[in-house]
Amino acid sequence: MRHARRRVVRRLTRLTAVGGLLLGGAMVTQAAMASETPPGSAGVLHATGGTGDTGAALVARLGTARTAGNWVGADGRPVVAVTDDAAARAVRRAGAEAKVVPHSMNELKSATTSLGSAPRVPGTAWAVDYRTNRVVVRADRTVSAGDWSRLTRVAAGIGSFVHMERTKGAFTTRLNGALPILSTGGRCSAGYNVTNGQSDFILTAGHCGPAGSTWFADNQGDRQLGNTVNSVFPGSDFSLVQYASGKAGAGAGVVAIGGGKGVRITGVADPAVGQRVFRSGSTSGLHDGRVTALNATVNYPEGTVTGLVETTVCAEPGDSGGPLFSEGIALGVTSGGNGDCTAGGTTFFQPVTKALTALGVRLLVSAQDAGGAGGGASAAPSPAPSASAAQGGMAPNAASPGTSAPVTGTSEGSTLLARLTDTRNIGPGLLVIAGSLIALVATRFIRSEQDRKAYRRHYSATWG
Repeated sequence: MRHARRRVVRRLTRLTAVGGLLLGGAMVTQAAMASETPPGSAGVLHATGGTGDTGAALVARLGTARTAGNWVGADGRPVVAVTDDAAARAVRRAGAEAKVVPHSMNELKSATTSLGSAPRVPGTAWAVDYRTNRVVVRADRTVSAGDWSRLTRVAAGIGSFVHMERTKGAFTTRLNGALPILSTGGRCSAGYNVTNGQSDFILTAGHCGPAGSTWFADNQGDRQLGNTVNSVFPGSDFSLVQYASGKAGAGAGVVAIGGGKGVRITGVADPAVGQRVFRSGSTSGLHDGRVTALNATVNYPEGTVTGLVETTVCAEPGDSGGPLFSEGIALGVTSGGNGDCTAGGTTFFQPVTKALTALGVRLLVSAQDAGGAGGGASAAPSPAPSASAAQGGMAPNAASPGTSAPVTGTSEGSTLLARLTDTRNIGPGLLVIAGSLIALVATRFIRSEQDRKAYRRHYSATWG
């Protein structure tokens, strides 16, 4: 009976080990396939002609007196707000959806101009909401009742299409890459690597520090990155940090998203309202949301910034300057906002296209051929900014960060055990295979030992 039980145990052990070998082999195969860099799916966003006109192209053709903005619908089709039936018919003929609204973009912009002419109130922000055809004015918890009342009277004098609302938290810059860069003024996040043809730079937020600020890659101040050579804030919010070595190095066209992973940046464009976007920062990592407005104005305590992109993406202190992107296309750098990544909030971004033009630099982008090595950067000029950032026929929900790549030159280390046990690598499969082989060898050895002992007992009993 004892021998029968031993045979059952040995057979079960062998079957388990064989199953482990098969499972480990499948895991290794799957991990190897997943690690292969997929062909670059991101393309430069652009406006096309004819019936494929994007919303921005239609707005440019019809004019701001007959339109009131455009956005990406839930089905991926461009939607254009128009003020008359003739414009609506032109939009539909072009293959887009038309929404007839009472107020033109000229009226809406006039309202924002009037708000900007009023006495400045820190802690307030406003933007044109294309989808509701109104101007939304927000005030955070720092705005006093008196200031709120005065601003409300200004809004009432403009018209009923100016909507007032209170918001939680406070509108602040996010000082404190999307890798961390540190100076005596605080911590920010690297945005994108750019070049003027002779030297390479980090594009980040202007409020992170004035010209002359020295930046480091570590808390000890041992790894100097470079110095801020150009900074614009307030008004806009962007700056250039020139690398001490003059060059960005390997992986310059990749932005970090945490865990040693990154996203290849292959172009630059302006975002569209309704577009799904992603933000990465050194404090909170990778988060996503949607663009809710363009040309937003924010009255930070330090000063007013205009022309910003308003989103539902969360951010926290230290995320300032980090990249905003979608499908591998650079869209903006983090400026500020309210809330956090636990409760959510509103975050504003400086458009990359405006910063590149003002600074006279171009983006360092990843090689777009699928066989490119590990996100190597190309110093070729960035694709020209698009007239529209609508993602063609892609629904906002279908957007993705972009093609993946390893991050090089980071201070983040990982142990051998961490790499072996990371399910995204082949390590777990190799561990299963190794364990199964050990189990097979062990069962074979135990059986041989048992057979040898049984033979010796039989031999002793026979000849003893």
